[in-house]
Amino acid sequence: MSDFFLELFSEEIPVSLQKDLRNYLLREIKRIFDDRSIKSKKNFSLSTPNRLIIVFQGLDKEVKIRSKEIKGPSITSQPQALEGFIKSQNINKKDIYKKKIDKGEFYFFKTKEKKLKTFDLIRIKLPETIKNFKWKKSMKWGTFDLNWGRPLKSILCVFDKKTVIFRLNHLQSSNFTYIDKDFEEKKRSFIDFNSYKKFFETNEIILDQDKRKNKIKREIDKILVKKNLKTNNNDNLLEEITNLVDQPVILECLFDKKFLAIPKEILILTMQSHQKYIPLFNKKDEIVNEFIVVSNKKDKNGLIKIGNERVVEARLNDAEFFWNKDKSQNLVKKVSGLKSMNFFKGLGTYFDKVQRMRKLGAVISDELLISKDKVELSASICKTDLISESVGEFPELQGIMGSHLSHAQGFDKDIVDAIKEQYLPIGLDSAVPKKPYSIALSLADRIDTLTGFFGINEKPSSSKDPYALRRVALGIIRIIIENKKNIKINDLISYSSNIYSKQSFNLTNDKLIKEISYFLKDRFRYYLKEKDIRHDIIDSSTNTLHLNEISTVFQKAKSLNKIINKSIGEDIVLSYKRASNIINSEVKDPHKYFTNTTDPGIFKNDYEKNLYNKTNDLKKHFSIISKTHNFDETLVLLSTAKNDIFSFLDNVKVNDESEIIKKNRLELINFFCKTYENFIDFQLIKDINE
Repeated sequence: MSDFFLELFSEEIPVSLQKDLRNYLLREIKRIFDDRSIKSKKNFSLSTPNRLIIVFQGLDKEVKIRSKEIKGPSITSQPQALEGFIKSQNINKKDIYKKKIDKGEFYFFKTKEKKLKTFDLIRIKLPETIKNFKWKKSMKWGTFDLNWGRPLKSILCVFDKKTVIFRLNHLQSSNFTYIDKDFEEKKRSFIDFNSYKKFFETNEIILDQDKRKNKIKREIDKILVKKNLKTNNNDNLLEEITNLVDQPVILECLFDKKFLAIPKEILILTMQSHQKYIPLFNKKDEIVNEFIVVSNKKDKNGLIKIGNERVVEARLNDAEFFWNKDKSQNLVKKVSGLKSMNFFKGLGTYFDKVQRMRKLGAVISDELLISKDKVELSASICKTDLISESVGEFPELQGIMGSHLSHAQGFDKDIVDAIKEQYLPIGLDSAVPKKPYSIALSLADRIDTLTGFFGINEKPSSSKDPYALRRVALGIIRIIIENKKNIKINDLISYSSNIYSKQSFNLTNDKLIKEISYFLKDRFRYYLKEKDIRHDIIDSSTNTLHLNEISTVFQKAKSLNKIINKSIGEDIVLSYKRASNIINSEVKDPHKYFTNTTDPGIFKNDYEKNLYNKTNDLKKHFSIISKTHNFDETLVLLSTAKNDIFSFLDNVKVNDESEIIKKNRLELINFFCKTYENFIDFQLIKDINE
């Protein structure tokens, strides 16, 4: 048993690429060994900003490759097939033999048993494996042909304490590495991973990314306990910092309290995204003027701390200047400035867009029973932060800065919140706007965008969606469903198209409304799938879907999905299926045959009367269902009809000698089925036998 140890030393690899490279090399090298039944006791990958390390411990030195039969072409094949087989296996004709199997007689070749040395396998396979890694972003340097994330300086490769020598473009592997990334004249050779690890531990370099992360977290937690503060638990930031350092040292830093008057989102963004610092908060979630820096070396003279504090102060001085300047400019007066900012070619400027949003928002306000004036005002000023100095410096804060500016200028809280939440939701799992004015503004924005882009035929293709229109459509679906609102989407799309026309924009897509409706239905199907709704329920929910009732349809699908595999669900589906099967077998053209009139005056027995009365009760129930109805109760009620329909079908001869009686009984069964279909199209729901 021996150890295999690989180190790739390079310039600092970006954080986003380190994990991909680690995982790829470990997986592919393990596959090389596994394919040849070479076993190891332990394997793992490590990385620092400059080093990528792969280790296999307790690895077999060699394995026996057993002989095996390789089947060739049939003996009836053309001679060329046999020649090709001989050539592909690199054997002589004398090495092949004939053998009968179930499928006939074939040529066979038997390989010889041989020993495979792990050392030779690594030497042959490793260069190709390293070179085959597909970087998201790579570079060349100097006159070399090698593509790598950053310039690759050395390859240390050792197996069984012996150097595995191979070439990778201009580099040759060896048993040495650079021990100081800043001074490349400092080199050291290693014969195994243990001595390598011990050396770097002595120099306080932590090779293991998980140990680095835990150390950083422990040290930060000590500070938080001591100061009675907390972080915003940004795991992505912690992961990023972990992969930026290999000698983590925690520094406590301060900035001037005057900067706390700036919106906290600017402070957080400045520290987290721009500088990779960790902002701190008190127990009330208020940001404080303290932050944490994770340095990559000890700050013996305090100069690193001072330097970082100066960097933050400089950036916050700029932010404060931008904020104060923006705050002093009236948002309503700034609306005209949107005329200089294009929205999209063929769809006008952002000034044109907000005018369209105002009109759409006004219509939506009528449906939500909220103030039209507030919606129109929020739509008018919602994009003005795009031309502010603050958003110019911090583009990530679109909407958020608009809400801060509108609050600072005394706008109503409903308007402030609507501007802040106008871009929600931003994905499948993000929050959706819940307040009526926020809903109105967000829907107006999305419907205008969807109508415009479809109108000029900038639609998503099967593989591409450059303008994120699927996300826009999914946002509309989520806002409606998760607020349990039924909005007249078709009318809004039609109205939006008219507004574009009145602004003299030429929407060339004459199938605009139809295509958007289909697109939204497709996104609705996707949403149902993501909510783990059963496929047949999805099909039945969307078969005759009306977009104006999308929230109700979702609630029905969700309720049915909960009970479909329970006894109550089986009762409902079987009741419908037994009834509909009678119609399918007896009536060729239901549309022509049925008049939707059942005459209780010619009923012959109580089974008919009971089924008729039960169906009438169900019909009355559906006629009084409200938008906020609990559909679980409806399903319970539907399940109670099982006894009536089963008793009818078990005891009544539908195919009566009298055509009048027969038709009346078929009308009764059809009445029952149509009443069930008020809930969902049960024809597409599978029963337990399908």
